[in-house]
Amino acid sequence: MKESCITYYVGEKGTRPWGEWQVLDLQSHVVVKKLLVYPGGRISLQRHQHRTERWIVTEGVAKVRCDNNVMHLSVGESIVIPSGSLHRLSNQGTAPLALIEVQIGKILSEEDIERFADDYDRLD
Repeated sequence: MKESCITYYVGEKGTRPWGEWQVLDLQSHVVVKKLLVYPGGRISLQRHQHRTERWIVTEGVAKVRCDNNVMHLSVGESIVIPSGSLHRLSNQGTAPLALIEVQIGKILSEEDIERFADDYDRLD
């Protein structure tokens, strides 16, 4: 892989209408985040052109859409979201959903989010 562009820093936090995230670690071409999705929350239906993501559930149950597949993941289960895949994560439970997100790619930034549908009117 060629030189990467990472715009995050360790300890960086973000709050979103669906929950929050924090950067836990950075490596060449890799960002590790912890995501917390509030009960009833879900991220936008989105895709990334420059990164692949692996989601590992650490608390709760995740409803995951990846392209035309929908599945539920429990603690310890994971999924790889390939670059270019249309995806969405949601928490249909009554307790918070926590997961580790590992982003892998040459360009790792919040600008690599292309939204197609959003419950919170954040369409680009």
